[in-house]
Amino acid sequence: MDIDKMFKLPSLPASAGQKRKMPDAPTPEMLKKYKAAEVEPSSGPQPLPANGKGKGKAATVEEEDDDDAYNAADRDIYEGDEDDEGRFFGGGLNNEQQQILDIFDKAGDEEDGPTLDLPGLRRQLGKFERIVNKNAEMRGKFPDDPSKFIESESDLDGALKQFLPLTQNPPLFFPELVKSGVIALLTNLLSHENTDIAIDVIEVVRELSDEDVGAEVDDLEEEEDEESGKAYKTRLAMGELIDELLNNSLLDLLVANLSRLNEEEETDSQGVFHILGVFENLLSFMPPLAEQIVNDTNLLPWLLNRIKQKEYDSNKQYASEILAILLQDNREIILKVGELDGMDILLQGLSQYRKKDPGDSEEVEYMENLFDVLCSLLSQPEMKKAFVDNEGVELMVLMMKEKLLAKTRAIKVLNYALQTEDGSEGCEKFVQALGLKTFFSAFMGKGEGKKKKLNATSSFEDEEHLLGILVSLFTNLASDTPERIRLIAKFVENGYEKVDRLLEMREVAESRLRGVEKDINMEKRVMQANKEEITDVEETEWYLRRIDSGLSSLQNADYILAWVCMEDDGAMTHARLLLSRKDQSFKNVIAVLTEFKDNIGEDDEEEGEAQPNLQKMILEQLIAFMEGLE
Repeated sequence: MDIDKMFKLPSLPASAGQKRKMPDAPTPEMLKKYKAAEVEPSSGPQPLPANGKGKGKAATVEEEDDDDAYNAADRDIYEGDEDDEGRFFGGGLNNEQQQILDIFDKAGDEEDGPTLDLPGLRRQLGKFERIVNKNAEMRGKFPDDPSKFIESESDLDGALKQFLPLTQNPPLFFPELVKSGVIALLTNLLSHENTDIAIDVIEVVRELSDEDVGAEVDDLEEEEDEESGKAYKTRLAMGELIDELLNNSLLDLLVANLSRLNEEEETDSQGVFHILGVFENLLSFMPPLAEQIVNDTNLLPWLLNRIKQKEYDSNKQYASEILAILLQDNREIILKVGELDGMDILLQGLSQYRKKDPGDSEEVEYMENLFDVLCSLLSQPEMKKAFVDNEGVELMVLMMKEKLLAKTRAIKVLNYALQTEDGSEGCEKFVQALGLKTFFSAFMGKGEGKKKKLNATSSFEDEEHLLGILVSLFTNLASDTPERIRLIAKFVENGYEKVDRLLEMREVAESRLRGVEKDINMEKRVMQANKEEITDVEETEWYLRRIDSGLSSLQNADYILAWVCMEDDGAMTHARLLLSRKDQSFKNVIAVLTEFKDNIGEDDEEEGEAQPNLQKMILEQLIAFMEGLE
């Protein structure tokens, strides 16, 4: 019986107490020992001891008869003398197979223990406290003689493992842990002289704070109505436990262990992995904790330094994941990353994927985490400037040329970097870095055959980012500048092929949107038939669904098309012709742009006055121009 599977425990580090496990199948040596313990068939007379004394016993006729009977019974199984129905009623097992079953049955009996209850937990906690005190006493008496305290340390290791099954019933066990004061003992052990003991505690904390503890109860709730409310009680119990851990300086102690563990050692490397797992659990259960972690500990500098290291491993990947979690929608933490030169660290980390793809799926996830962190940083104006200053635009352009996995991620980053007025400098740098040639190669879909590989992004998502970049370029590049003239020229060259491609994208977006609008219209008719009021909440929800299903791409495509028509008469005539072939006209474009404008709000108010939105002003001018063409 596999205890690990029963309780879903994490694999233990090499130096931790080894739990006895049965092998998948008993070895021949084990079978021989087992057989010798039960039956000792004699192949001949055994000699008596030379001195004639002792408890040696010669083989007897009765034993030989027993052996013959045993073998005869074995033959009966296969010959079917007593089993008319064959193997289904005779057992179907030979002697060796039966021995294997007996061994596993005995192993199961040994490993099965009584179910833990509250009185049992209290006894366990009392024993644990005595073991902790005994270990501290022995270490204090014999600090320079490990042989004196090694036994107590082994007992402590085993006692810590007994906390792992408490996840079976958090509402019952977790409050008792808090009430007993054992949390303070656990957190104190994080600074134990033996790092293996500290790692044991980290594993316990990680298991007790794992979000799967609550998930299992949620699954149980769905199956059994009588368990209603247990998921809520579980979250309350976990919250109480986590609060107590935080009150006992858990965060500082975890970060201190990150510094003292040597990742060149296998066990310590696993310890670092488990520490990062604890932080992931805490942030998953309590997202606002991110600010406290960043402000009160040195975790953020440690994460950036860990990412900076050249060699790739699973801890480096995990560090990038925790960093991505910390940065979600948090301006203060993003600016702290900037102060720690995080932009340069991230760009250096990504530069290694300019010429090669990641080695495996885990490393692909690491690369994507770095790109996600970069996109989070670029949500703030200050970081867009840092991106340009650290030659981020040039790096992304180089990545776009190589047609590797990083190519589509680089396009996404550029979309974030060039947005809003704060992206104006980046737009100019993009054109100056000869980004248009590489960009329009991707825009036209050239060289996409190589992209059909593991972890490739969807073509629709890629097209959304490509259109987003063009929207930013048309919005931010000033009129009559060399950069803007080069952009317009790209749409005119080669017989307006870029206009053709733009209208293809528009048609794809319209097609995707059509199915969703059909569903929304059906929902509206049902609500009207039931005389239900359609509120702003429903309208907003429907609009967001349409945005996700193609409306955003359609709006961007028409925004770009209107700019191209305004800038070049030949492009306008060509676009009108292509639309007419689809039984459409500029009126369709105007309708899309009008809805786009109506759903753009004013910028945040400053000193009581709403600031006009630049894109909204541009849309009004574009709509007026397009209406003049009809």
